Amino acid sequence: MLGRWTGWVLRHRGLVGLGWLALTVAGALAVTPAINAMTNDFGSLPGRPGYETNQEILNRYGDGGAADPLVLTVTLPVGMTVDGPGVRDELTEAFQRAARLVGATRVLSYPSTGDRQLVSADGRTTFALIYPPADTAFPPYARSVAALTPALPDIRVAGASVTLTGTDPLFIAASDATGPGLLVEIVIAGVAALVVLALVFGSLVALLPLVMAIIAILVTFLAVWGLTATGDVSFVVQFLVGLVGLGVAIDYTLLITTRWREERTAGATPIEAVERAMATAGSAVVFSGVTVAVALASMVVLPVPFLRAIGVGGLLIPLVSVLVAVTLLPVTLATIGPLLDRHRLRVSLGRRRSGGASDGWTRWARAVVRRPTLTALAAMVVLGALIVPVFSLRLGAPTPASNASSGPARDGLDSLTAAGFGAGVLSPEYVLVTGTNPASVVDRVRLVAGVRTAIAPDDPFWRRDGTSLVIVLVDEPAASYAGQQSRRQVRATADATPGARVGGSSAQGRDFVEAVYGRAPLVLGLALLVTLLLLIRVFQSVLLAVKAVALNVVSVTATFGLIVLAWQQGYLSTAWWGIEATGALTEWVPVMVFAFLFGLSMDYEVFILARMREEYDATGSTSEAAVRGLANTGRLVTSAALILFFAFASLAATPGTEVKIFATALGLGILLDATIVRAMLVPALVVLFGRWNWWLPRWLARGLLIRPSDSRPRTQPR
Repeated sequence: MLGRWTGWVLRHRGLVGLGWLALTVAGALAVTPAINAMTNDFGSLPGRPGYETNQEILNRYGDGGAADPLVLTVTLPVGMTVDGPGVRDELTEAFQRAARLVGATRVLSYPSTGDRQLVSADGRTTFALIYPPADTAFPPYARSVAALTPALPDIRVAGASVTLTGTDPLFIAASDATGPGLLVEIVIAGVAALVVLALVFGSLVALLPLVMAIIAILVTFLAVWGLTATGDVSFVVQFLVGLVGLGVAIDYTLLITTRWREERTAGATPIEAVERAMATAGSAVVFSGVTVAVALASMVVLPVPFLRAIGVGGLLIPLVSVLVAVTLLPVTLATIGPLLDRHRLRVSLGRRRSGGASDGWTRWARAVVRRPTLTALAAMVVLGALIVPVFSLRLGAPTPASNASSGPARDGLDSLTAAGFGAGVLSPEYVLVTGTNPASVVDRVRLVAGVRTAIAPDDPFWRRDGTSLVIVLVDEPAASYAGQQSRRQVRATADATPGARVGGSSAQGRDFVEAVYGRAPLVLGLALLVTLLLLIRVFQSVLLAVKAVALNVVSVTATFGLIVLAWQQGYLSTAWWGIEATGALTEWVPVMVFAFLFGLSMDYEVFILARMREEYDATGSTSEAAVRGLANTGRLVTSAALILFFAFASLAATPGTEVKIFATALGLGILLDATIVRAMLVPALVVLFGRWNWWLPRWLARGLLIRPSDSRPRTQPR
């Protein structure tokens, strides 16, 4: 079928070229409006208790809920305490003055409540929680932070300065750090990709993958712009389109162009080379793109609007990239491909045989075939060691200290922790009480282990429309095990009280975990089943397909372990960025890493095993198929992985801890997959399974509408 399609494309090359030119121009014009139409919504969870409670708090009180308060800290000079003459009045004036600057009507502090739990043991340090009107933008208190920051130097208490900290100020401090924008990130990744491509091809053909990627990115933005007219699309999609699109489109073009050059070297005309490349590598690209799209589409069934939008927007990336690869690329190779290939560059990446295999990868492949058991064991030891940390993975907002390593907001946090307050006080729990006296809730919640205090201020700003707010301060941050346990117990205590419901950013995070990961088996099973059926059809083998899916799951799991070590435990984040251990991984990161990494790494599996299947059909030898398949695709997979790694490395330069975690997970996961899994474990297992690799029952072949090459195991050379 792809052969007939390629023939039609080549016969209508002028129409194809003009069509893509028009789409590219339209895409270039659509980039800015598409980005402007994207939303910052990360937390919409309709129907979930924490989310709905937060929405009611926001509607009734105008602030709070999922938005953590601004926190003002004061550390008095040595020898002075909050009980000193006039100090309490000065604290009241300072906090109220700050509140007036940002239009806040609700302030919680020691002077307003008399609660000694808001004062350090030595009496010198205290803090206030301030709730300005929430903004619809993200972060919600960004304007208030901008208004309050320049005024703080003039606000003092007994000569001591007042420092602003809190979740939003820390996030803003991290986001204001120097870092490239999206366009700069794409340029950096593109330059790195061009260097790799120049080393691979050694001619001007190296420009083709980059040109095809730029076209695919622009046209995907055009499609995303149309998508924004039908619903909200998260701003994260722009980064995925720009950087994942760059890597995926280059991968697909790289595979087809490499095979085209291989056929040209074997004596085929430019047209014949295109037709043969599309019949082989082109088919692998189509199935790879569909597999990536299936993995991303799995997020559509999750009950979280922003993940659904990312799933829909994300699946456009591989589909458009495939469309470019099977239409515009064949036309380009058939027309100007030979001209570009004649202009040789004085660079190359390894010496190649006439058949397309590099000497280095041929030697490596033969070494694997000679010692498959040793190679497989070595790979499994590495992967097993990386999987162990997964059992300590925690989901939750990173610890506040990991958001900013320096600056006034970090100084304010450090002054609190040095005085004996836990960082968890920056993210209170809120108990919304309806129709009953909140004092009973306060008494019960204060008994929960880990709770510093619970306060229900008795004034109109904290009691509206028959409801009242109880503020619960937990010392340990929500990312820690102790903090999670305390907050769960607070929720359980509130749930057992009639008319009481728990809100807050941590409560909404727990809603996210329950909504997404509660459905994880269904989503995972759906993605794996569809992928398995696609791969059986591609490889014409049950075992190869099962092995491909299983190894992908192992690869992604090992990546999670790597990220636990790198970020949750801080081994990489501290050494590389000076960012403290996060203590947990943000709730949305693992599900998005799985969706993208599962699809992207499956590309390499398809590239390698499809070529091994082809070589087995030609030789009838499993060992020779493993050698030739890896020798012909090893350099390709390594180069493609490097290009994607550079794309994600540029994304990791973006300010913001959560984006860095996501980017490093994808970048390191791609490298791990391309080296340990694809270069070692895949060929070793192919050799060890021998003739069983090629088994496909006739009934299954008929059901999938393919012709079985082998309907049962047969004896053949190993």
